[in-house]
Amino acid sequence: MKILLTHPNFPGQYKHLAHQLASDPENQVVFISNPKPQYIPGVQKVEVQVPTHEGGGGSRAHRYLQDFEKAIYRGQAVWRVCADLKVKGFVPDVICSHPGWGDGLFLKDIFPDVPLLNYCEFYYRSFGADVHFHPEQKINPDTLARVRIKNSNNILNLEACDWGITPTHWQRQLHPSEFKHKISVLHEGIDTLALKPGKPTEPLILSDGQKLKPEDEIITYVARNLEPYRGFPIFMQAVATLLKERPACRVLIIGNDGSSYSDPPQGKTYKQLVLEKTKFDKDRVYFFGWLPYEQMVQVLRYSSVHVYWTVPFVLSWSMLEAMALGCLVLGSDTSPVREIIQDGRNGLLADFFSPLKIVEKIIKVLDHPDLMAEVRKRARETVEENYALKDTLPLHLALIRDLAERRVPPPTAEAIQRYSGRH
Repeated sequence: MKILLTHPNFPGQYKHLAHQLASDPENQVVFISNPKPQYIPGVQKVEVQVPTHEGGGGSRAHRYLQDFEKAIYRGQAVWRVCADLKVKGFVPDVICSHPGWGDGLFLKDIFPDVPLLNYCEFYYRSFGADVHFHPEQKINPDTLARVRIKNSNNILNLEACDWGITPTHWQRQLHPSEFKHKISVLHEGIDTLALKPGKPTEPLILSDGQKLKPEDEIITYVARNLEPYRGFPIFMQAVATLLKERPACRVLIIGNDGSSYSDPPQGKTYKQLVLEKTKFDKDRVYFFGWLPYEQMVQVLRYSSVHVYWTVPFVLSWSMLEAMALGCLVLGSDTSPVREIIQDGRNGLLADFFSPLKIVEKIIKVLDHPDLMAEVRKRARETVEENYALKDTLPLHLALIRDLAERRVPPPTAEAIQRYSGRH
């Protein structure tokens, strides 16, 4: 089978899928992505570059259209790469694409007869998701219009694809009803065989030489970038109060200083802005920055409470990974988190906008750690039963085979529906 994968951030959600597909010598796997010094054995990586004058600054398009313009330029760049592959004799049996940045816009034009499976990660909404989530954010007609146009890339990709997958039910329900019939809820999977509960036996040695023992009061927080979409300012307000209440507590923060979903004021990072406004004992808060995956997992193993905060937006892998490790996860009481965490059963929830509620819940756990043992156990069970890679990956592979054999709608979609319907 010949498989074409596209994702600008190699390997993205296709990490496990690409490894598995490439492990079969009968498969030829080609992956189109941005330049990046990372490779997977057996995967032919083809790098794509969007010229800086295309999709860069200086656009004269209406500002509503500038994101779409960038997607078009990127789609054109992917199209050129695909045209070259086609000339060289590579025509895939199936295409798996994350179209969010424009990669998928013209795939059906270069390969019109090849089934296309899209990763439908997010469909923007003016209400019910990230926009107008903050109670002080007033309804702005300009914002409503901008959000509608922002879906131009999404709607074209939904029309073009033969089938789609999305990781959660909440993310599926954001999509237009006209297209939901061809979107299956299938998470890319959490490797529960590798991520197992178990406290370390050795202390964690920090950069300043301090040693944290597994039994210490350790609060963890993980985000790709430290920004408002992942609740970083509110979390740090809670940290300032928590450190006063718990003199032995330490806070370990993993995440870059950049921004993924919103832009801070020019010349500042969100981290800088928060640290300027928030007073706390800096000797007890450790910013690790970005960590390799294995090191991040190791830090999470020391966690007394893992805080995962997000506006109603794409759910992070890190929350499910923490649950698989048996961490006590305190999550924001927002739609994507509520789909997975039931307060008091397999984790804890608190109001997104309330730093004091965060503090109250953390202190409750620290005061009664033994009472939370069952909650930790059920957190692990939740991931094992509903998001385990050993279950989701075979379904993903079967779905791809169905499409490669031109079976649309794919019979595997029914098995996926039964699986996802359990949670």
